[in-house]
Amino acid sequence: MANQRALPQSKESLLQNYNKRLKDDIRSILDNLTEIIKTAKVEDETQVSRATQAEQDHYEMHVRAANIVRAGESLMKLVSDLKQFLILNDFPSVNEAISLQNQQLRSLQEECDKKLTSLRDEIAIDLYELEEEYYSSSLTCC
Repeated sequence: MANQRALPQSKESLLQNYNKRLKDDIRSILDNLTEIIKTAKVEDETQVSRATQAEQDHYEMHVRAANIVRAGESLMKLVSDLKQFLILNDFPSVNEAISLQNQQLRSLQEECDKKLTSLRDEIAIDLYELEEEYYSSSLTCC
């Protein structure tokens, strides 16, 4: 298996089950398609009449086509199961996404803190200048 991380036994068996389902469904599609192609070939004279043989071939092709469709639907279900497995069991990528989000929010917090500190300092300087102007002005009474 390409993924060398130690997986719990249940996950390992689940992945093996997925692999078996994949191989079985692909084999089913291939076998049924091969048989449809074999059935499509016109054979020489047989003991069965051509009309009967054509009807039998038509029925067999119909059944095999249905088997191919069933295997295709099974593959789509397998893809859905694999996606669900990945979403539910891919903790490293979930943790990485959370860490990245935390890092971005911390940098945003630091930026906001710097801006607020700068704004506070500017307001303090302006307030000091205003107080100086107010107390030194000739309009103050008493």
